[in-house]
Amino acid sequence: MKEERQSRREFLALTGVSVASLAGGTLLRSIVSGQTESTDADPRHADLVVFNAKVYTIDSRMPRAEALAVKGSRFVYVGTSVEAKAFIGRNTRTLDAKQMTIVPGFIDCHNHAGGNTLLYDVIVGNPFEVEFVTIASIIDKLRAKAQKTPPGYWVDGYFFDDTKVKDNRQLNMHDLDQVSTEHPVCVHHRGGHTSYYNGKALELAGINKNTPNRMGGTYDRDENGELNGRVTDRARDVFSNVGKRETFSAEQKEQRDRDGLAYISKQFVRYGLTSVHHEGGDLFALQQVRARGELLHRVSFETSGDILEAMIKDGISTGFGDEWIRFGATSEHTADGSFSERTMALSQPYAGTNPPYSGNITEKQEDLNAWAERVQRAGIQPNCHANGDVAIDMVLKAYERAQQLAPRPDVRPKITHCTLINDDLLRRIKALGAVPAPFTTYAYYNADKFHFYGEERMKHCMAYRSFFDNGIRAAAGSDFSPGPFAPLMGIQGMVTRTGWNGETWGANQRISVDEALEVNTINGAYNSHEESIKGSITPGKLADFVVLADDPHTIKQEKIKDIEIVQTVTGGSTVHQK
Repeated sequence: MKEERQSRREFLALTGVSVASLAGGTLLRSIVSGQTESTDADPRHADLVVFNAKVYTIDSRMPRAEALAVKGSRFVYVGTSVEAKAFIGRNTRTLDAKQMTIVPGFIDCHNHAGGNTLLYDVIVGNPFEVEFVTIASIIDKLRAKAQKTPPGYWVDGYFFDDTKVKDNRQLNMHDLDQVSTEHPVCVHHRGGHTSYYNGKALELAGINKNTPNRMGGTYDRDENGELNGRVTDRARDVFSNVGKRETFSAEQKEQRDRDGLAYISKQFVRYGLTSVHHEGGDLFALQQVRARGELLHRVSFETSGDILEAMIKDGISTGFGDEWIRFGATSEHTADGSFSERTMALSQPYAGTNPPYSGNITEKQEDLNAWAERVQRAGIQPNCHANGDVAIDMVLKAYERAQQLAPRPDVRPKITHCTLINDDLLRRIKALGAVPAPFTTYAYYNADKFHFYGEERMKHCMAYRSFFDNGIRAAAGSDFSPGPFAPLMGIQGMVTRTGWNGETWGANQRISVDEALEVNTINGAYNSHEESIKGSITPGKLADFVVLADDPHTIKQEKIKDIEIVQTVTGGSTVHQK
């Protein structure tokens, strides 16, 4: 077959089925089966051969390659451009990558993946990038919503970040009183553990300056002892049943869930994510989106509540499902507060706090123990949110106890975030075979918060170097919406430990580009017991890969996050292209 060198536009046009085709439903049958159909009956021939590429396989048996071949939904060859020609048949698409870089599809092991908020709610900050806003802009957006909302109904704003405010001060109750005194108003910090309320909301909840803090949460006050509107963690529970909230019919809710999932799937593949661990969500809507051909990434579905109870009752364990949607670990069972909002549970108080404040423990040890044992006995991979060293210790105690009382091989209990570690915690994590999923994009996106912790603590936070050195397979956990989910932003932060503001914190935890790629690919597959089918460019594995315009190994490290995602391919089908 005649070889031709294609332009990038031709490369994009030929490397697989387009997103438009997916949306139009022409791939419905192939998406449902997890395969694309071959039009060549000769079993030796591939559907696609890509050559003249810089392929980083993340497979130690062949770390680098020049070419790959795909048949159906899987890689059938990885190696040299010359040998790849043996896989070319009459209907094979042949592509000259012109030395562009190809890596396995990125995997995010912790993501609150519903897109409903992005589509339907008031967004007061940038979900995806570093952007500063003004308090006046927040008030204006919420006021516009209040003017269209009946009195007494909640007015909410989302994706607020307290260190991305041009005013250089905290949002407070008095700011939100300017939105309305007839509506309860709330601004939700993107971190998910603190919210800001106006006076009406506090009044409806019966909160005043004499109200004591609750277990696992606080009602914050200003220097005069007056409420400032900031409420943390479990203290927010009192707002759940006050005021009126917009309601939707079952049909409207299903439509919103479907639209949100289809939208977020497009965003994931735009940034190169081919597999995402979803923290809960509507499982029925997820299946409907898949059936419509609009699910562009693979899902490890992590759940709690009614679905988890049904799994336990009916004997459904981790791993049930297929290559597109499968039950994974539980959703994060929360043991403490937030890193970005400074509520995570520390063994030593936060600097400068008076009275001394050490964060919020949100679960009693005995309750955590019982939960972990019950989940483990059911054959379900446990997953706990633990940021501070105190909380990580609690979670490990619960996991260690569960393994002793109900031993199972190769459980790989998840520790979501696993932010602040020490030598003893590292030893126990390794001994247990636990799999941490620390923050990825925080080193770049949230460097402006690191001074709250100081350099000595940051030497032990998001400790990818320590995990590698201790033989612990840490994976990527963006924690979107608390952090952006862009894998390349995460990789840049892991490699440089330098933030958007030019500040470098905890440089001792830097890892190499190759190691950062492992975190975002094969370690993610290992996190969900799927390393045999994904996470590397290896014959027999699912053909999930990303084409990059530049090589993260050779580009300036401070430019890694800006590398163009030329194309994202899931199961041999192009799901995003520039």
